[in-house]
Amino acid sequence: MALGVMAESFGNSFTIVEVTSDEREPTKQMWLALAKPSQAMTLVLAQVPEGWTAEVVPATLTEKQQDLFQQVKLKPGEVYQLRED
Repeated sequence: MALGVMAESFGNSFTIVEVTSDEREPTKQMWLALAKPSQAMTLVLAQVPEGWTAEVVPATLTEKQQDLFQQVKLKPGEVYQLRED
């Protein structure tokens, strides 16, 4: 049974997810996931403190952004927190 779950396809496109803390002064973070939008939200929420909220950022990525994200070398189902410079 577990094999079926492991074989589930995450897709091969990037999804950007914004998470917001549940504090009085909310903190926002941007995450990149190599997964379908619904899966991306779940994967990212598993990485942040309980109580935070997440939403998919509807974005069409430029070719430059796609190339940059490829350099992160995510595997399907992996997430990466984008740092602000």
